[in-house]
Amino acid sequence: MSNILDILDCTGARVGEYQIPEGVIEMEKGAQAVHDAVVAYLAGARAGTACTKTRGLVSGGGAKPWRQKGRGGARAGSSRSPVWVGGGTIFGPTPRSFAKKLNKKVLVLALKRALSERIAEGDVIVLDQFALPDHKTRSAVAVLKNLNVADDTVMLSVSELDEAAVCATGNIANMVLRRAVTVNVYELLRFKKVIFTKDALDAFIGRLA
Repeated sequence: MSNILDILDCTGARVGEYQIPEGVIEMEKGAQAVHDAVVAYLAGARAGTACTKTRGLVSGGGAKPWRQKGRGGARAGSSRSPVWVGGGTIFGPTPRSFAKKLNKKVLVLALKRALSERIAEGDVIVLDQFALPDHKTRSAVAVLKNLNVADDTVMLSVSELDEAAVCATGNIANMVLRRAVTVNVYELLRFKKVIFTKDALDAFIGRLA
């Protein structure tokens, strides 16, 4: 697999080469790290807000429904017992965090493997810069058409967000805009095409040191 990528401009013309540094391409190991990173990301995205009331939280039930002995029936201490209709829930969900810990070295390995796979598949595009003449959606769509990715799901990574780029890409349903420091394994794999500006790819690779 070549570690040299073409650098394109917003018209789709080749304007240079980008050489991936030694040690970034990793295809021999890291498959399990990628799996663990994706699981951790999706787990962390869960809200964890499901909540049920136990017998101590359900309103009512303060008085003993009937006397302890003499009725010929079962004993009852509260009308909010879990076996009663309207009673509390046993072992129901309560608010919690689903976040999973991922070691830094594992995350770096996962990022390397995910990036390497996308490069090997030919799905990584390097832009000289994402410069738009205005903040209109059609300007961003024109760039995607020039790069032949207008019909694909696309993640565009830039070094820093600017108002024109945010406004122009916000209404494109199949495209997301991300800063290089926030690109994660899940999004590297989720989108059909991954576009980095040259500065963004420098910043992303800097995270892999």
